[in-house]
Amino acid sequence: MNRRDEVEDLGRAQLLPAGGESGAEAGRSYRRLRLPAHRGTSDVVAGAYLFLAEGGLGSEGVYVGQDAWSGGGFCFDPWVLYRNGFITNPNCLLAGVVGKGKSCLAKSLATRSIAFGRRVYVPGDPKGEWSAVAEAVGGAAIRLGGGSGNRLNPLDPGPRHDALGDPEWAVLVTTRRRELLGSLAQSALGRSLVSVEHTALDVALAAASHGSETPVLPVVVDHLLEPTESLPGATAEDLARDGRDLAHALRRLVAGDLAGLFDGPSTVAFDPSLPMVSLDLSQIQGSDQLIAMVMTCASAWMESALSAADGGQRWVIYDEAWRLMRQPALLARMQSQWKLSRGLGIANLLVVHRLSDLDAVGNAGSEERALARGLLGDCSTKIIYQQEVSEAPQTAVELGLSSAERAQLPDLQRGEGLWRVGQRAFVVRHVATDEELALFDTNARMLGP
Repeated sequence: MNRRDEVEDLGRAQLLPAGGESGAEAGRSYRRLRLPAHRGTSDVVAGAYLFLAEGGLGSEGVYVGQDAWSGGGFCFDPWVLYRNGFITNPNCLLAGVVGKGKSCLAKSLATRSIAFGRRVYVPGDPKGEWSAVAEAVGGAAIRLGGGSGNRLNPLDPGPRHDALGDPEWAVLVTTRRRELLGSLAQSALGRSLVSVEHTALDVALAAASHGSETPVLPVVVDHLLEPTESLPGATAEDLARDGRDLAHALRRLVAGDLAGLFDGPSTVAFDPSLPMVSLDLSQIQGSDQLIAMVMTCASAWMESALSAADGGQRWVIYDEAWRLMRQPALLARMQSQWKLSRGLGIANLLVVHRLSDLDAVGNAGSEERALARGLLGDCSTKIIYQQEVSEAPQTAVELGLSSAERAQLPDLQRGEGLWRVGQRAFVVRHVATDEELALFDTNARMLGP
C-alpha cells in the first residue's frame, strides 16, 4: 500500500457513521448493543474466573510457607496485622490432631520471630519438647522436678512499674496473689469458694505478708490451718474452721510428690534478655488436674516477670493447653491474664488438639462453657490443622467457614493448615528446613533409629 492509498483509507474512516458502514452483513444496527446482565452464585462465578487468587497478607513478618491457593509465599506477624487493622488482637489458637505438624509450626513461628527482635516464653511445657529449642537459640530451659533442685515461688511480685506508688503497687500484687491462690483452691476442690473461705484466705495472705515482702505458699497454708489473727465477728478458731478445706487443697502443692517445687523462695532468676525461656515440667507426674495446677503455678511465676510494660513484643506459648481448659477456675485466670497482655505487647498462642476441647468445660449453656467460648473469641487468628471427619462440622460452625473452606478440613495433609486471620481464610503449607525438622521433630521415638 502506497501513501495515496493510506490517505484514501483515512478519509473513508473519518466519514463512516458511528453505527458502521451500510450494506449487507455490515453490522449496522439502529439501536445500541446491550448485553443482558448475568447473575449467578459465588460458586458458579468462582468457576468462571479461574485465575483470580487471594493477594495474601503482604510480605511483612515471619515467612511461614506457601499459600496453597495462590502459590505465593505466606508471611505472618500478629503485631503488624494488628497495627494495620487486619485483626483486633494478636492472640492465636492452633488446633490439630496428633502427628499433623502443629507442634512444628508453633516452634517455627517462635524461633523465626526471634530474628525480628521478638522474645518467646513457654510458661509450662509438660512434655519437655521446648527445652532443646530454647537452648538451641541461646535461651534457657528451667527444669522443675526430677531432682533438678529448681524451685519457683508463684507469689513473687515481679518487676515494678515506675509509675506506681507504694499503695498502688501493694494493691496490685495482693490482688494478683489472691486470684492465683483462689483459682488453685477452686481447681483442687472442684467448686467455687464460699464467702467465709475468701475471708480466711485474705486473712492468711495478709498475715503471711507481714513477716516478708514475698510470702511463700507453706506460710500461707500454715496461717490457714492455725490463724494468728482474728476479725470482728470471726475468731481465730472460726477462721481455722472456715479455711480448713482451703488449706488442705493448697497444701497439695507444697507437700508430698510436689515438695520442693513451690514451697520456698525462687532459686532461679528470670532473665528477660534471653531470646527464649521455657519451663520444663516433663519430670512431674500426676493427674491432669494436678498437672494443670502445676502449670498454673509455673505460669504465674513467669507472667509476673513478664508484667513489665517495656519488655518489648513477646510470644507467650501455652502448649498442651487442653489441660488448663478442663479446669474452669484456671481457665478463668488465664483469660483474665490475656485481657492484660495486649497492653504489654504480648501475643498468646494457645495450642490444643481440637476445638471440641472447649466443650469439656462445664455443661452446655453454663457460665464455664461461655468462658471457654470467650477464650476462642479472644483469638483473632485461628490455625486449624487436620481434624477428624466428625470434628469438621463443629469446627466450621465455630469459625464461620464457607462450604469450600469446610471441605478442606479432612483433606489437609501433614504440615497444611487452614488459617483464619480476621475475616480472611488461607490454606498454608508450612515450609521448614532440614535443621528445623531435626530440632522440632516430636516423632523420633515412634519412628525409631
